[in-house]
Amino acid sequence: MDIHFKMKKETIAVEFKKIQEEICSSISNLDGKSTFESYKWERKEGGGGDTRVLQNGNIFDKAGVNFSEVFGPITDKMKTAFAFEAESFYATGVSIVMHPTNPFMPIIHMNIRYFELPGKTWWFGGGIDLTPIYVDENEAQFFHQELKKTCDRYDASYYPKFKDWADDYF
Repeated sequence: MDIHFKMKKETIAVEFKKIQEEICSSISNLDGKSTFESYKWERKEGGGGDTRVLQNGNIFDKAGVNFSEVFGPITDKMKTAFAFEAESFYATGVSIVMHPTNPFMPIIHMNIRYFELPGKTWWFGGGIDLTPIYVDENEAQFFHQELKKTCDRYDASYYPKFKDWADDYF
């Protein structure tokens, strides 16, 4: 899909903060025992974030839902590794890692992100995966069916393409 619009990065960061808040609220309500503690941090080169952690819950032993918005100069190492011509960058995102108390429930990781270089270079990205301690084939199939349904709402080619990328990655 070719996107012919560009949102302001500040708008994206506000929306990502809302997503973090919605996820934390939903997980706290679901867990019923623990709530998230917030740890705000700053990056000396520019930006910062809000790391939220829930511990010792009914469902989750530990869960983290993190928001970050960082910016600043691109280092020489970044320029070489990514062939950037720009002098600065902007990035924002939400990252989630949840470790359930039940060893039969998989650990989940998910993230969404936005990255921008000055000018016309920008992109959205993200991913999701489950790491089971004990594999349950029915649960794995259900997980992939739900991901496929979500992708199909936008474009039927997304799920097979993204699944191939993930399979190659792992």
